[in-house]
Amino acid sequence: MKRRCPESKFIGIGVLKDWRWIITVRGYANIVPSPGDIVYAIVYELSESDEESLDRYEGVPWSYVKEHLSILFTPRDGVGTEAKEVLVYVDYKRITKGEPKEEYIHRMNMGIDDALGVGIPNDYIHKYLRPFIPK
Repeated sequence: MKRRCPESKFIGIGVLKDWRWIITVRGYANIVPSPGDIVYAIVYELSESDEESLDRYEGVPWSYVKEHLSILFTPRDGVGTEAKEVLVYVDYKRITKGEPKEEYIHRMNMGIDDALGVGIPNDYIHKYLRPFIPK
């Protein structure tokens, strides 16, 4: 994240209910509506220039669209939770599960290490991410 958005600041962890993380036929990550499932997320505060940079990396509006969704947010100090609206990138056109692109696996494993480092549960990683992303 620091490479793509150098001004970003980690502010906590979020849980998005009734969505599921997948790798699509494009070979990249997406989230799709899925009742009963959850998506954990590392939540960052972004500057306007970082958001513009992230939009370019994510291919807005051709690959992903920007949505504001409500999550259950826990701040980085771990004290308390609250509902919070956050920016997410969603690809509504490509929602079929697929295999990750080879070059994507290393980047995803770095992201998984970051997620575990900030407290995203290992059980979540194994249930939702590891079926798509080998170590």
